[in-house]
This record gives sequence, C-alpha cells and structure tokens, in this order.
Amino acid sequence: MIIAKRVRQISASPTLAITAKANQMKAEGMDIIGFGAGEPDFDTPFHIKKAAQEAMERGFTKYTPTSGIKELKEAICAKLKTDNNLAYSSLEILVSCGAKHSIFNTILCLCNEGDEVILPAPYWVSYIEMIKFAGAHPMIINTDETTSYKITPHQLQQVITPRTKLLILNYPSNPTGMIYSEKELAEIGEILVKNKIFCLSDEIYEKLIYNGEKHLSIASLGRELKSLTLLINGVSKCYAMTGWRIGYAAGPQDIIQAMSNLQDHSTSNPSSIAQWAAVEALKGKQEDLFTMVGEFKKRRDYMVDKINSIPNLKTLKPQGAFYCWVDISALLEKNSDIANSLKLTERLLSEARVAVVPGSVFGNDKYIRLSYATSLENISEGLKRMEIFVKEINK
Repeated sequence: MIIAKRVRQISASPTLAITAKANQMKAEGMDIIGFGAGEPDFDTPFHIKKAAQEAMERGFTKYTPTSGIKELKEAICAKLKTDNNLAYSSLEILVSCGAKHSIFNTILCLCNEGDEVILPAPYWVSYIEMIKFAGAHPMIINTDETTSYKITPHQLQQVITPRTKLLILNYPSNPTGMIYSEKELAEIGEILVKNKIFCLSDEIYEKLIYNGEKHLSIASLGRELKSLTLLINGVSKCYAMTGWRIGYAAGPQDIIQAMSNLQDHSTSNPSSIAQWAAVEALKGKQEDLFTMVGEFKKRRDYMVDKINSIPNLKTLKPQGAFYCWVDISALLEKNSDIANSLKLTERLLSEARVAVVPGSVFGNDKYIRLSYATSLENISEGLKRMEIFVKEINK
C-alpha cells in the first residue's frame, strides 16, 4: 500500500457520503426527503453577500495575512467580549477555512504521538478521525439520556491518566443538541485546571439555542481555565454561511501562533472575500439570525412531538443546534433483521425514501440523527414516511 499510514486510518465522512447518495437519487428522479444535512437551508443574508461584492469591487481579492485580516480579528474580539465576556487580543485569534479547519489545527498543534484525548460520545464524526491523524488516542466517555448525553465530573475523573492532553467539548452538541449549564462547566473546569488538561471548546452552534436557554463558554469561568481553553467558533451555522468557509480559534497566544505557523504551510489565508463577508456577519444586523432561530424552533418542536408519537422511537428535546438524536434501541430489539443503525439507515433510504445518519458514526449504534434544517413541509412528509415504514416492520 503506497498511501501513508496516517491517511489510511482515516475514514471518509459518512454524513457527506449519505448526503451525496441522497442527492444522487434525487438527480435520478427519485423523491427523497433528506434529514442528513448539517447546514441551514436558509440563504446567506443579503447584506452579507453585498459586503462580499463590495469587497471584490474594492479589489480585496489578494492574499491576506495567514491568521486573518485585521478587521475580522477585531470583529471577533468584539464579539467574544460582548457575547461571551471574554477579552482576547488579535494575537490570540486565528481565522481558518471553517471551524473544522480550526479544530484540525488545534488538535495537530496540541497532541503528540501517544497523547490521550477525552471525547464524549456521541461525538461529531470528524473529531475521532482528527485525533487518530495526530497519532493520539481517543478516550471515549459514553453518555446516555439520563444525563442528557453530557459527561459527569465522575466520568471525566475516571478516564484521566498521565497521558491525558485534551478534552473536547461541543455545546450545543452535534448530534444531541444539548448544552452544558454553568454549574456543569464549572465542575468540569475545576478538574481540567487541577490536572492541567487543555479543553477544545467547540461552540459553533452557540447562537442556535431555544426557549430562553443561554450559552456560556467554559473559557469565561476563570483565568486559569481560559489559559487552557481553545475556543472554536465561526459563521457557518449561525449565519447560513457554510460554503464561505470561515471559522476561528481563540486561545493562548503561543498556541495560536503555532497554529498559524501550521496554517502558513497548509492553506495560508482563508478567502479574502469570505473574510470581509464574515466581518459584516459579526458586526451587521442580526435580524436574519433571529428569524432563522425562530423557524428552527418551530421545526424542532414539530419533529420531537412527531418522533415521540412513532412506536419504538424516542428523542429528547434538543436545547440547541438543529438535530434530533433518536433512540432506535426498541426498534432494533423488535426487528432482528435490522441489525444496527446503518442497516436501518439503508432501509429508510431505499424503502421509505428518507435519508438519515446512522448513530454508529457518532459513537452509538442504538441511535440515528435527523436534521431539522429543512422545511416544515419536508419534515412533515419525511416523518410520515418514517412512521409508515416503522409501523409496517413492527407488524
């Protein structure tokens, strides 16, 4: 095999593969309802697109500094101060080609061969592949609905070893949509500080929160904890800018500089045009965001109620993001010919013409993930098809 070992051990993204398969079936004329998408179905707001157009007209189409333009880094610092009560300088900010790129930079710069990274399950599919690429070992903490799929201080303490380097926290979570309270974050933070363990705090869904819940960054809970935190965020989810590829990391200056050095020799700067669009996203009017959040809440409420009315399916109501984490364990127990979440996913696509994501790729084979980043009409029709399919196999 001529492919390098570090690349051979990485799997393709299952969510992207499922979305591609569903799109292919649609292109072939099949009527597919897709619940796999990890992006808002709304268009990027006009004022953001206009800012990009104006940047092009002014000639901002050249290389920028690797770590991002001054104006965007200042806008990020202002956002972090206003929204998160966090003071960072521009030297503590790195703008990258999406939050995924920011996470990749962080893990590669912090983790040596043999280091251990604590990863709560269910987890976003790319975390574990990035950990493996860095030569580190994922230490999985399995969670369930009794803790709303969040780790407890006891669980965290149990997996810490002398090789533990990093904890990855994602809140609101993909795939569960759950958030951590101030008390929960403070208890986790106390353990991290005591053991000098870094925290990668992935807050990309920060503004997609419902029912008056509040987002709190773990980095805001004390100076020592902030010095151990790499805060990851971006404009993709909250501003419907997934294709613009702008994410950022905020953290200690020496680590951010190392990440910038790495980016120097990989991608260099993110798109100059997209950076100017991101400035407008952060500093401009926020009405489109509020409208989107309101629509997502309606879809969430409908999806949760409908799923919980289908025999042998159940889900908790997510507090944020735009996913439902659906427990299919009763369905699997009742149907021996459906061995796992992947088999169920395949049958839903082929028989019900509904695309979902198997829970196995998130670390739990007893679940599937549904995205409500699609129209209420699609949600209604897709869940109707799922209900017919489930009732049919339950006979």
